[in-house]
Amino acid sequence: MKEVHKVWLDNKGAAFGEGPYKILQQVENTGSLHQAAKRLNMSYSKAWLVLSRCEKNLGFPLLERKIGGAAGGGSQLTPRGREMMAKYQNFRREVDQSLKKIYRKHFG
Repeated sequence: MKEVHKVWLDNKGAAFGEGPYKILQQVENTGSLHQAAKRLNMSYSKAWLVLSRCEKNLGFPLLERKIGGAAGGGSQLTPRGREMMAKYQNFRREVDQSLKKIYRKHFG
C-alpha cells in the first residue's frame, strides 16, 4: 500500500496543477504549445484550453504566443509563468515529503 495524492491550486476554479505544469515544461523544452501538446499526447486545443483557463483563474498570462509568419509561430513562458512553475515545483516537493512522512507515521 502507498499514499497517492494530487495537488493543485484553486482560485474560484482550478488555477494551477500538474497538468498545466507539464504543458509549460514541454513548451519550455520545445518553444511551441503545439509541440508540447503533441509530446503529451494531447490535442493542441485541449492544451490551449487548459492554459487559457489557468491564465483566467490566476489573473496573469503564463505564455507569450507568437502567431505564424515567415519564421513560424511559437510560445515561450512569461516571467510570471516561469515563477509560477518554480513555486509550484517547490510547493509540490514539500507536500510530497510531508505526506510521505505522515503516511509512514500512520501506516508504517
